[in-house]
Amino acid sequence: MMKYSKATNYALHTMVFLTLNPKGKSMSVEALAEMQKLSPTYLSKILTKLVKAGLIESNPGVNGGYRISKRSQEISFLDVICAIEGQTSLFSCSSEHDDSFHHQGCLIEQVMVDAENNMKEELSKKFIVDIANKI
Repeated sequence: MMKYSKATNYALHTMVFLTLNPKGKSMSVEALAEMQKLSPTYLSKILTKLVKAGLIESNPGVNGGYRISKRSQEISFLDVICAIEGQTSLFSCSSEHDDSFHHQGCLIEQVMVDAENNMKEELSKKFIVDIANKI
């Protein structure tokens, strides 16, 4: 049905790994990449987006790495997905509509936006920590 990028898949897994890590302890990009069988270079690009979104923080230095930057109980699936995929809508109407016929714009787009809003609401209620607690 709908498909998120592989980057979102890796970001969600990375967030679970970081949530499982002891509070305040950082994990290196190499360790995180190895856990997912990824290139550290590729994962670094994902981590950069998570840092920019304020979900994780980067600690430079020999014992540096990445760690959760805010309370893990507050990080939802939607937070991670938006950090990677952005805020743009999944659907955009491709047709021009005569306003005299469709006074409310594209009726198909309205259905799709409503469905997307329902999905966002559901994802905002699911937290990374809930998955981590099941492991």
